[in-house]
Amino acid sequence: MSRAFAAGDKALVLDRKGRRYLFTLKDGGQFHTHTGFVSHEAIIGQPEGVQLRSTNGAWYQAVRPTLADFILKMPRGAQVIYPKDLGPILLLADIFPGAVVLEAGVGSGALSMTMLRAGARIVGYELRSDFAARAQANVASFLGPEAAERYRVEERDVYEGIDETGLDRVVLDLPEPWRVVKHAESALHPGGIFVAYVPSIMQVAQLREALAASAFSMAETQEVLLRTWHVEGNAVRPDHRMVGHTGFLTSARLVGPPTGA
Repeated sequence: MSRAFAAGDKALVLDRKGRRYLFTLKDGGQFHTHTGFVSHEAIIGQPEGVQLRSTNGAWYQAVRPTLADFILKMPRGAQVIYPKDLGPILLLADIFPGAVVLEAGVGSGALSMTMLRAGARIVGYELRSDFAARAQANVASFLGPEAAERYRVEERDVYEGIDETGLDRVVLDLPEPWRVVKHAESALHPGGIFVAYVPSIMQVAQLREALAASAFSMAETQEVLLRTWHVEGNAVRPDHRMVGHTGFLTSARLVGPPTGA
């Protein structure tokens, strides 16, 4: 059942050109653009899809943001993993409710939020205190206190080791994931899944070499390309621009004891 907007909710406001604006509704608040402003009170108490007019007569419409909307608009200090890769990572890592995940390189929290939304419990390792704080703030802001309780971020270097054991998944977004392979062997339970996101195919090659010399098996690498379509009356064609390369996704499963054990 749809519920009315309330103070404290996030609103995604679209104009006639499809431009999107994200903000948190506040009593007495105002949304300003070059076309004037819209009072937050015009949205609070209304259902999703409410149509609005600015003080200068511009048309807007308000809906609740999806997770993908929030990720693209949220405050961030690090480059985020985009929605086109987040969905495949969720399936490659086979994230399930209650899964215990070690995530390293949490950045601004986009991947964290995706896994938390799926019900995971996450321990994050992040070198930068500002990134760690931003990720935790974004999680709390969009997913709320219940998800925040399942999310712990430590300021530490995963290349130096992983304290946790019996993990279900290890998911990485950092430059040298091959340096984590040996640590992941000891941290994951048999059958556990390792997933790494890297931008360069040379990084992939080095990672796959490390995985081949480890207790991991079933390794595969994929790249996700996204092409949208222009559909307007009889004008039906691929959009002139597409979201091409962003990164490579490599996954593997732990099928044996740690090498050298």
